[in-house]
Amino acid sequence: MKVCCWTLVDVPLVGLGFDLAEIISERVELAEGDIVAVSSCIVSKAEEGPVPLDSFTPTEYALSLAARNGADPRFVQAVLDNSKEVLLESPFLLVERENGHICVNAGIDTSNVGEDDSVLLLPKDADKSARALQLRLESLSGVTIGVVIIDTNGRAFREGQTGVAIGVAGVEVMRDWRGGHDLFDNILEVAHEAALDELAGFANLLMGEGDGGTPVVVLRGLRMLVREAAIAEVFRRAEDDVIRKALKGEGDNSF
Repeated sequence: MKVCCWTLVDVPLVGLGFDLAEIISERVELAEGDIVAVSSCIVSKAEEGPVPLDSFTPTEYALSLAARNGADPRFVQAVLDNSKEVLLESPFLLVERENGHICVNAGIDTSNVGEDDSVLLLPKDADKSARALQLRLESLSGVTIGVVIIDTNGRAFREGQTGVAIGVAGVEVMRDWRGGHDLFDNILEVAHEAALDELAGFANLLMGEGDGGTPVVVLRGLRMLVREAAIAEVFRRAEDDVIRKALKGEGDNSF
């Protein structure tokens, strides 16, 4: 497999209502099978734009959490409003979003927002956003492509953050090697590869985290397009998630 990847240059500062597909198509001639990785930041800016913190009225619960974490109560309320369940209350808020994505502070961003005292929320339905961008790009280019929307996440037991997929259209999510054989003909039992997150991590490496202004990456040659894909494929079922159970005090932590 030979793969070519690059960032798009001269991408403008995106604002509410911007046509991301047109911005991308003006800067690259897409080819059959290409995958376009897009930062969640510009998707959020185009779909909803920055949201003023004053639009969130803290509840008593938000005030309590804010005091424990030394946080702005309005920010905490924004996190709660965009969460399905709080898994960890302190020293930071670890929450599950409605689509099953688990992240710190519901993925709400305060960097590269562009407006004071405002925040960027993650796309409400990142799969829907990815599908819309995919269809529009395919219409403009005349070729079949895939789209992945990425955000940065921390990892349990490891320092630093990496890119992960939060929305997908037309790209393989999981690669299941179970039941296959290794070089010595042993049957593989646990090899279930998170292929989409690997792609997202590499795209994030190219995008960077600072002021580079390169929120779009094109990946060519990966042969990962599929007809149907959903980000839900990557989330572990709650009943099988031992870490979630331990956080909630439901697991057996004895030795």
